[in-house]
Amino acid sequence: MTTGEDAVGEQDHRALRDALGTFATGVTIITMAAPDGSPGGLTVNSFTSVSLDPPLVLWCLRRRSRWRPVLAAAGRFAVNVLASHQRQESRRFAGRDESPFDRTAWQPGPDGVPLIDGALAHFVCRKRQDVDAGDHVIILGEVEGFSVGEGEPLVFHGGGYFTVGGH
Repeated sequence: MTTGEDAVGEQDHRALRDALGTFATGVTIITMAAPDGSPGGLTVNSFTSVSLDPPLVLWCLRRRSRWRPVLAAAGRFAVNVLASHQRQESRRFAGRDESPFDRTAWQPGPDGVPLIDGALAHFVCRKRQDVDAGDHVIILGEVEGFSVGEGEPLVFHGGGYFTVGGH
């Protein structure tokens, strides 16, 4: 095992990414309404809860993401926690598809923020703070409302999708 302050910098980025991929995560789609009212969204697996009082969550956005200025203008976003049957939705929002909402069932939430139908949970948040973090920005949001559905979660591990019961 390589250790030390400079060790990660010396390692191959792909090897580091593969090592980080050994940590299983849930899968979410972060959605927002652009200033013109059009829906926007991207697949994110860096979502986590931070605090219950006040209710805070965070997720990470690549600094160069096309969604960064949209999110800044929107001020609100939703975290849609995907269910095991939503692999296609995850793939759609992870790619360069310019219109993933055309093939995804959704409803407008508060301030027009899209809520993905069939998600296990929705967290509607007000963007509270951006924290610079290398090639990403940590987005801290305050939960203003939420809903919970039923089903099994979609899980991402080692570059692939899984469900709690297996593949």
